[in-house]
Amino acid sequence: MQDDKNLSEIDIQDQHIMENKELNLFEALIPVVILMGFLAYNIFAAEGEMFGAYSNQYILLIGGLVAVFVGLFNKVSLVRMFLEIWENWRSVLTPIIILLLVGALAGTWLVSGVIPAMVYYGLQVLSPAIFLPASVIIAAIISIATGSSWTTSATVGIALIGIGSALGIPTGMIAGAVISGAYFGDKMSPLSDTTNLAPAMAGTDLFTHIKYMSYTTIPTIVFTLIIFTILGFTIDANGDADVSSLLTTIENTFNITGWLFIVPLVVIILITLKTKPLIALSIGVVLAGIFALIFQVNALASLSDSGISAVVTSVFTSTQIQTDSAALTELFSAKGMIGMDWTILLIICAMVFGGVMDAIGALAKITKELLSLASSVFGLFASTVVSCLGLNVIASDQYLALVIPGKMFKKAYEDKGLAPENLSRTLEDSGTVTSVLIPWNTCGAYQSDVLGVGVGEYFLYAFFNWMSPFTTLIFAAFKIKIKQLTAK
Repeated sequence: MQDDKNLSEIDIQDQHIMENKELNLFEALIPVVILMGFLAYNIFAAEGEMFGAYSNQYILLIGGLVAVFVGLFNKVSLVRMFLEIWENWRSVLTPIIILLLVGALAGTWLVSGVIPAMVYYGLQVLSPAIFLPASVIIAAIISIATGSSWTTSATVGIALIGIGSALGIPTGMIAGAVISGAYFGDKMSPLSDTTNLAPAMAGTDLFTHIKYMSYTTIPTIVFTLIIFTILGFTIDANGDADVSSLLTTIENTFNITGWLFIVPLVVIILITLKTKPLIALSIGVVLAGIFALIFQVNALASLSDSGISAVVTSVFTSTQIQTDSAALTELFSAKGMIGMDWTILLIICAMVFGGVMDAIGALAKITKELLSLASSVFGLFASTVVSCLGLNVIASDQYLALVIPGKMFKKAYEDKGLAPENLSRTLEDSGTVTSVLIPWNTCGAYQSDVLGVGVGEYFLYAFFNWMSPFTTLIFAAFKIKIKQLTAK
């Protein structure tokens, strides 16, 4: 999630929902239809190259431009639209800096030997048969401890991708397992910002929300583990025979020692202690640089730069450690800060589209129309789910996918005699976890870039994420754990 922004940085009272009585539903949907049309053509016909490498960015800007014309037609000033875009850009400044730090983290953790050490020990412990469910559990534990799916992916997630790749497991499966576990932990952790934001929007308290959310979340993660366990015994992994040679190659290239695990351990402890993510990740970068100079003198000497220059290069630009194994040489590469440019530009363009859509009142109009269709209790839950999913697609931001439906649907739940935890649970089951399934959403862009696996590759295997909305709808349809308001 875009979850490394602390809750203190999300002023709930300042979340405004722009309404525009001049705008009708047809006009509100025009930019959405054009955006979806271009994206579909780019994916299925142009193979992602409609406008070159930055096709999605251009398409989002085209959608934003169409929304501008719709806004001008409905008497919305350019100043108002620009101010909303500016607010959106301000809201993602911290995630963008985090992205840059994650790029630096990947580079320094490579040259320091942290990632190779994780791969080295992981290859000895995790067999292909248990690797996928183990990855879910490991990611879940780290995410619960830190409250951050982003931190989980940037630390153990990268290592698990490396280990699984060496074992011959498809990267889409590995990423799906990591993301499933990370978002389960993110949802259930009291340290997570969205886990705090959802009950605040709905009008309930944090621990009531977590308890009530467990009714849908635990069955979903159990089912996810069962599927990955079955996959583990059926996939044709070919890494067993090569493990011994891979271990020898890693030993010959890096100085492998347990002391290297101090670096990730410090970062995880800092995040758990609620240290600001920017500070924790920066410390992780600096500490890894120091460890590289202490433990990896030979590895650094093999690079075009050496010593401190090699460490600095790993922070900002691409680094690749040459080994005797082509697979490991490809694995032991990192892009540094500069490798995050595609994702950062995608986030900036997504915020343009989402900002204009909010400024012209389109987001509020679409959500209100969904609310008007909710005549039954199940219809209310279904409308909430569709609203959250739609906002993750249109606004490209999971915070808006929680805030706007939370504000719009709160009174409707009260009118139906439903306790607020019904709403907060539905917001998380459909808003938080599905953000990572949208390629141009900040969460989808982040996870795909950090893990090096496209959203299209891991989408099917992120079982926990796409099953969660269905679980909450099944509970609503059969009236399972649907708490009523109690008379005061």
